[in-house]
Amino acid sequence: MRTTVVALALATTLTFGACSTDQTPGASTNANGCPSSQPATLNTEASNDIAFETSLGTFVVRLAVKNSPIAVSNLTALASCNFYDDVIFHRIAYMEDGTPFVIQGGDPTGTGSGGPGYFIKDEPVVGTYRRGVIAMARSSQPDSQGSQFFVILDDAAAGPLESARTYAIMGGVISGMDVVDAIAALERNGEDRPIDPPKIISTTVTPSAP
Repeated sequence: MRTTVVALALATTLTFGACSTDQTPGASTNANGCPSSQPATLNTEASNDIAFETSLGTFVVRLAVKNSPIAVSNLTALASCNFYDDVIFHRIAYMEDGTPFVIQGGDPTGTGSGGPGYFIKDEPVVGTYRRGVIAMARSSQPDSQGSQFFVILDDAAAGPLESARTYAIMGGVISGMDVVDAIAALERNGEDRPIDPPKIISTTVTPSAP
């Protein structure tokens, strides 16, 4: 069952589903060394890069732990244990005027309703929504973030996202934005699902360069 989500501004209903309603915080879902509950917070002065190798190429995001300690530590832990391997980008969203909005992935079920089997706590949103930003997807319910994330495609997305300002900003793309754009350009159906969904082949976590 898909979680009901908030309808944002510009009369655009945006489905940032986080987890299905039958999941419970802290529930164990695998035995592959991935977290079964909210991971410990990394050093808040740390900065990591995650390279997402996809079926259309590789893009790299830089994450600042101090901006969203809980969300960044969670994404880093999931990427480090290969949770995202073979997971598709299940959603490509545009605004009503045709402006590219976001690509969304991170759901192991590929339905938009899946997650890691637990939720993480909300935290204040720090930063500005703009092109290239990576943020956590969630439902309208408190503490509903899991493993799904989205990458913003255009600065114009700031308006509808700021109207909610509940999506934790974790960092931004530092290389490979052309790959993100290539994913966004794929043919999709009337529900914003790509006809031939691209997938994440692997993720590599490295400390950010000084």
